[in-house]
Amino acid sequence: MNEKFTRLWDTKNKDDEWWSSFVTAPIAILLTYAVIDIKWLTPNLITLVSFVTAILSALFIIAGGSTNFLIAALLIHLSHVFDCMDGQIARFRKTSTASGSYFDRVTDQMQVAVWFAAVGYAAFLQSGEILPVFLALIGVVFYAQRGYAKYVAIHVEASRDQEYLAKMAKQAQANQKPIVAGLGYGLLPNLFWFFAEQRKILHFDEGVFIFMLSLSLVLDQLTPMLWLFAASQLYFGLFRSWQHGQIIEQNQHARIKK
Repeated sequence: MNEKFTRLWDTKNKDDEWWSSFVTAPIAILLTYAVIDIKWLTPNLITLVSFVTAILSALFIIAGGSTNFLIAALLIHLSHVFDCMDGQIARFRKTSTASGSYFDRVTDQMQVAVWFAAVGYAAFLQSGEILPVFLALIGVVFYAQRGYAKYVAIHVEASRDQEYLAKMAKQAQANQKPIVAGLGYGLLPNLFWFFAEQRKILHFDEGVFIFMLSLSLVLDQLTPMLWLFAASQLYFGLFRSWQHGQIIEQNQHARIKK
C-alpha cells in the first residue's frame, strides 16, 4: 500500500454516518486519490459541485419516470461522494477552514430539503393526493429541528458559561472512538466493524437518507419512503429538543448548587 493512499485513508471520518461509512466515503477516497494533486480543485469547489449535482438530481426527480428516477438515484449518490471528498481533500492538504466547514454544512441542509421537496412533488403527481407533500414537509421541518435544537442549546449554555465551548471540545476529544478497523487491521476486525456500523441505520441521518431516497427511486416507491422519513424525523426532532432541554436544566441546577 503506497504512502499517498494510506494518508488519504487516514482522512476518512472515523465516525461517519451509516451509508457514508462503508460505501460513499471509500468510493470518495478512490476518486480523491486520482485528483488530489490537481491544485485548482479546492475543497470549496468540490462542495459546490456536490450541491449542483444534488440540485440536478432533484430536477430529474421532478421530471418523473423510471429512467429519470434511476438517473436521479445515481446523481444523489454521486453528490454524496463529492460531499465526502471535500473534507478528505481539506484534511489531506491540511487546508481545513471554518468558512469551508460552514459552506459544507449549509449546503448539506439545503440539499436534503430540495431532495424531499422534489420527491414529495413527484409522489403528488403520481397519486394526485396532497399527503406526500405534507409528509415531505413534516420530515424536512423536523430534520431541521434536530440541528436547530442542538445549536440553540449550545448558544444558551455558552451565554451562561464562558468556558462551555472549551468544555465541549475537551469532552468530544475524550469521547473520540479509537480506530478499530481499516488498513492494516485484518479481515476479522473489519468484519466486526462492518456489522457494528449497521446499528447507525437507526439514526436516520443524512447517510441513511441517501440510501432511502435512492432505493425508493429505483423501486418507484416514493410515498412509503416519505412516511418513514416523516415519522423518523418527527420522533428525533421532538426527542432531541426534549433531550437538550433536560441537559440545560441539569446544568442549571449544577451551577446553582455551586
